[in-house]
Amino acid sequence: MNEVDQYIATFPLETQEILTKIRTIIKTVASDAVEGFNYRMPSYKLNKKPLVYFAGYAKHIGFYATPTGHEQFKEELSAYKQGKGSVQFPLNQPIPYDLIQRIVQFRTTQSH
Repeated sequence: MNEVDQYIATFPLETQEILTKIRTIIKTVASDAVEGFNYRMPSYKLNKKPLVYFAGYAKHIGFYATPTGHEQFKEELSAYKQGKGSVQFPLNQPIPYDLIQRIVQFRTTQSH
């Protein structure tokens, strides 16, 4: 078990499933990305540059695709609570996996 496995295992089963699915999307879309653990959350780097991060919380999933990911998808992300460089996907609503996949795909084109 690596740090990301251990991190995901600390959450309730339903949240673990969501975090695992997001992790799978990232690893599938950005197969060359290096998985790590930074800022107390799973992190992914491509070409030694930050790609995306995600984190679980009691009531939402935090997703971080700075700097360009949030700007590029600001219209679609406007339905969600946001902070500087972050978006919150509430656990009581469907997780937009397709949007997450498109953001990761976009970010891979930015990490050259």
